[in-house]
Amino acid sequence: MANTEKEKFTQINLGQRLEGLNHLSRIRAIYWGENEKELNRFLADMRDKTDRYYEENKRALSAIFYLANIPRIRHDSEFNHFTQKEKQALIRAMNHIKVVVSQFPKYLTLAG
Repeated sequence: MANTEKEKFTQINLGQRLEGLNHLSRIRAIYWGENEKELNRFLADMRDKTDRYYEENKRALSAIFYLANIPRIRHDSEFNHFTQKEKQALIRAMNHIKVVVSQFPKYLTLAG
C-alpha cells in the first residue's frame, strides 16, 4: 500500500534553524531567567588544563569567541565579566555552531 500522507515535517534551512534556536533562547530567558551556571561550567570545562585535549578545546573556544565578535583580549574573561551584549553574542554564536554541527555528515572517517 502506498504512503499517501503528506510529509509530517518540513525541511528548513540552516538560517531558519538558527532563528528558531535564538528565539527559544529568548523565551527561556523570559520564563526561566538567564542560566549562567551552565555557561560558566562550559567555559570551565573548555579551559580545563588537565584535559588531554586542552589545546584543541582552547582553539574551539577561541573560534566561538571569534564567531561572536568578542575581541581576542577578552577571550580569557570569566562569563560574568562579559557585557550583556557580549553574552548574547556568545549564545547566538553557540546556537549557530549547534545548527551547523547538526548538519555534519553522519559518518566521518579518519584514514591513516
